Amino acid sequence: MTTLTTIAPPKVTQTKNLINGKWVDAKSGKTFKTYNPSTAQPIAEIAESDTVDVDAAVKSAKAAFEGAWSKFTSRERGKLLYRLADLIEENAEELAALETLNNGKPISEVKAADVPLTIATFRYYAGWADKIYGETVPVDSNEFFVYTKKEPVGVCGQIIPWNFPLLMLAWKWGPALAAGNTIILKPAEQTPLTALRIGELAQEAGFPDGVINIINGYGETAGDALVKHEGVDKIAFTGHYKTAQIIMKSAADTLKRITFELGGKSPNVVYADADMDLAVRGAMTGIFFNQGEVCCAGSRLFVEATAHDEFVSKFKEAAETHRVGDPFDPQTQQGAQVSQEQYDKILSYIELGKNEANLVTGGAPACDQGWFVKPTIFSGVSNEMRIAQEEIFGPVVSVIPFKDNNDLIRQANDTVYGLAAAVWTQNITKAFKIANDVRAGTVWVNCYNTFDPAAPFGGFKFSGHGRECGKDAIENYVETKTVWVSTQ
Repeated sequence: MTTLTTIAPPKVTQTKNLINGKWVDAKSGKTFKTYNPSTAQPIAEIAESDTVDVDAAVKSAKAAFEGAWSKFTSRERGKLLYRLADLIEENAEELAALETLNNGKPISEVKAADVPLTIATFRYYAGWADKIYGETVPVDSNEFFVYTKKEPVGVCGQIIPWNFPLLMLAWKWGPALAAGNTIILKPAEQTPLTALRIGELAQEAGFPDGVINIINGYGETAGDALVKHEGVDKIAFTGHYKTAQIIMKSAADTLKRITFELGGKSPNVVYADADMDLAVRGAMTGIFFNQGEVCCAGSRLFVEATAHDEFVSKFKEAAETHRVGDPFDPQTQQGAQVSQEQYDKILSYIELGKNEANLVTGGAPACDQGWFVKPTIFSGVSNEMRIAQEEIFGPVVSVIPFKDNNDLIRQANDTVYGLAAAVWTQNITKAFKIANDVRAGTVWVNCYNTFDPAAPFGGFKFSGHGRECGKDAIENYVETKTVWVSTQ
């Protein structure tokens, strides 16, 4: 096993709730610990919110929505988003270190992906702020002039996950703020630190008090109170579909608008005619990026039978040279799982897999401290097995052979999920076949895990409702008003 080096942790500047422009303790005085996944040791005590704190945040957001924020022009909102993006860029090193400390992911990945995409997302939606407009409607009468206008939904509760804390915050805040909404964010209790730091930067950028509120706490208490509160007009949630089912039921009484970005068991397809070295690198990215804690991870790896043995051999070799260890080491390729709970869950699925299929490599802890798991490959997997059907959310992949396209498409779509898919082939007809026939919100061709704030992202079936990113995300945060004007 790898032994971690001792690192000097970045400074934690904020542990409280942000409500109406002030950093405050929870009314109850309760706190909870947030941890460093690399060492399994606590970092700080965070304010633990409940119903009273949520109510204060909702009142703050509602007052801002009806007051100061409503007076801002669209271009003024855009300027604030540009300013926030600039401040994130100016503090990129600090934010990357905080993200790595609290999440366990390699700092090289945070600097190359998480932070730049966060900045790009805010700049993208800053540009959208003054481009949200309605239309004139040619009704069947000359006696009326009819037009539509887009208005913000109102107070938006946003519940984000722990796997990409910075980026998921940006995906939620960007379109909501561009459209003129106010926000109550509940970060994941496992990874609140970067959200709190961004809250400080938002204040520095000049957002009025109450426009952005952050409440820390657990889903069962703070999250539940946010979902049920009659003053919240919309809930946006990223996480597991079972939690989304609870949210839908809880939000029914107040008929909130809801959007979900949920999980997946994405099929990653390798044809025999693919560039095998490229496909292996793509499969590595598809499942081991971010420790496998990715909703669109290519966890079901379908390989054409005639190429199966060659591919698995190369894939095994690549996985066994994959560097797992200290996430602050720039050479590390895979860091720690986010929590003891997630670590235990992954290892339990690995034990299940050992009984169901053939362990090719991995299948064990990777370090002598912290929550590290070796890159794990199973072969001899059938699509009906639990390791092929249930979301593990870790560095565990199931290799499934297929014989022909009909066999492949049937198996690829045989899942409750439909978030993403990928295909590796030099035959464009095969690529289009997968893109057309697989039920998924995103399909990658000869690439994996490529993202841009302009490209919509979301899923079919149990993988969610609505889309993050692009113009589609703006639609999540606006209402359409129709105005009839008599010309007589």
